[in-house]
Amino acid sequence: MILIPTGAFLIEFNSNSEQETFDLGQRIASHLGQGAVAAIQGELGSGKTTLVKGIASGLGILETITSPTYTIVNEYEQMYHIDAYRLSGEDDFEEIGGSEILNSGKISVIEWSGRIKKALGGKTIFINIEITGPSSRLIKIKGASFNL
Repeated sequence: MILIPTGAFLIEFNSNSEQETFDLGQRIASHLGQGAVAAIQGELGSGKTTLVKGIASGLGILETITSPTYTIVNEYEQMYHIDAYRLSGEDDFEEIGGSEILNSGKISVIEWSGRIKKALGGKTIFINIEITGPSSRLIKIKGASFNL
């Protein structure tokens, strides 16, 4: 763990398989409180949805998790899964009820979160996934009070 001068934490993980990324998602879930937002960034194929599947599993969600690329938002009992890829910015997010989603008290997990970064609040943890090899990823987690 590296302390960032702004007071936020930056934690880095090396994942060498989809299973390790999924397992990390489960660990992240245990640290997400009511109303928390997990904002995930990473290029296509980096493992964003795999991480979300792990988070959902860690929250006890038994439903099949799929990327909501075309529906934009999938709602589960304890979590919203948002894919902002097709949104052009914060105005689009607001039009689909973004503020209500983020203030619902449920955990919100957002793929392609960079498209709506200005809409995210103080309970947000930022997760960046970098492809470092055919099956390896560097996953960086940053948040004001997040600590694994």
